[in-house]
Amino acid sequence: MASEPELLAPAGDWDCIRAAVANGADAVYFGLPRFNARLRAHNFSEEELPVIVDFCHRRGVKAYVTFNTLVFTGELEAAGDYLRLLNAAGVDAVLVQDIGLVSLARRITPELPIHASTQMTITSPEGARLVHEELGIGRIVLARELSLREMEKFHGGEGAELEVFVHGALCVAYSGQCLTSESLGQRSANRGECAQACRMPYELMIDGVVRDLGERRYLLSPQDLAAVHEIPSLLGRGVVSFKIEGRLKSPEYVAAICQVYRKALDTALAREPW
Repeated sequence: MASEPELLAPAGDWDCIRAAVANGADAVYFGLPRFNARLRAHNFSEEELPVIVDFCHRRGVKAYVTFNTLVFTGELEAAGDYLRLLNAAGVDAVLVQDIGLVSLARRITPELPIHASTQMTITSPEGARLVHEELGIGRIVLARELSLREMEKFHGGEGAELEVFVHGALCVAYSGQCLTSESLGQRSANRGECAQACRMPYELMIDGVVRDLGERRYLLSPQDLAAVHEIPSLLGRGVVSFKIEGRLKSPEYVAAICQVYRKALDTALAREPW
């Protein structure tokens, strides 16, 4: 298990990485141009990868790479090349959704740490135990739909480290596994191209009559997550990594949110009142 709880920040571009590092993040997560669930983010080129890792490591910050989309059979060779690239660059872990990709990584880059992405939809202790014991995954990013009561059942991760989202956008579907975007616009959310259909306004029709909703037209959009006051409770449930959503956000956003959660985490660790 991790020796110290970790504040994990999103990084959609270089300015966001700098903002995260300067404002208390212990780790950052970011993507490359392929195989990541936020293709609309700026992301980083293969050439930039070792520079980013070196920048982070020189400042005592870990660098995690999102490899969190489904991989098609025809892409396995390219996926293998990516795994070798990430391993050679010295990234601290890859976040993976596809179980087949985990198997591939174990064969060609066995030393590369793997984290189970929230896209893997781990919602039960049984699922956590399976991916840890049978797939050798060292950290699990729990599904964002879980309540604090449900998290208690994990008993500290069933052998794996636990990571949870504590701030940012939520999805109306289970951990982003949504077919609406692909159905409406041929953009698969499971391939990094979510059109965020749940963030759009809708009309409500009952028995053929359109109901006046006033300002309440965002029928599928859940409120964003803000768990800053639940940090002590999450620590008590064995959570070791506190993740901020937002690889499409600005560096100003990253800086501000990192400051808030850095203070909250430090206060909780010192057992001081918030």
